[in-house]
Amino acid sequence: MYIQLLYVKELKQLLKTEADIPLSRASVINVFFTNNWMKDELLLCLKPYDLSLEQFNVLRILKGQHGTPINLKDIQERMVTKMSNTTRLVDKLIKKGFVQRNICPTNRRKVEIVITAKGSKTLEDISPLIASKENELTQNLTTTELEQLNKLLIKLRN
Repeated sequence: MYIQLLYVKELKQLLKTEADIPLSRASVINVFFTNNWMKDELLLCLKPYDLSLEQFNVLRILKGQHGTPINLKDIQERMVTKMSNTTRLVDKLIKKGFVQRNICPTNRRKVEIVITAKGSKTLEDISPLIASKENELTQNLTTTELEQLNKLLIKLRN
């Protein structure tokens, strides 16, 4: 109980409030705070490349295709952040020369997306920076704690 109270006290300080916060609300707010903190830190790595986290995610999805084209619907299904503006994300990546859009030769209504050499090279440059930042962000937790955290987050979503 003391540990829970300690975390709630720290959260109250962050929120600059004296009001009682139910544990369930404190947990949700802590997840949001942590999400925003991690996003901000990762965005600092991507800023020099003029990429958003969502654009970076699209590049990783395309790189994982190993040159095989993929359509917008499949990209959207694989994204960490589900959003309806996948077309706009891809358009921005096309303008930057990181991906290209092709019309499927067998079905002209089908649009296929592939990563370009420039996109692959940029992803190669960024990936070690992101991996390092991910390690830095999680360094206060042991491997066992990280495994437990992942299990708990999956349990929470299910």
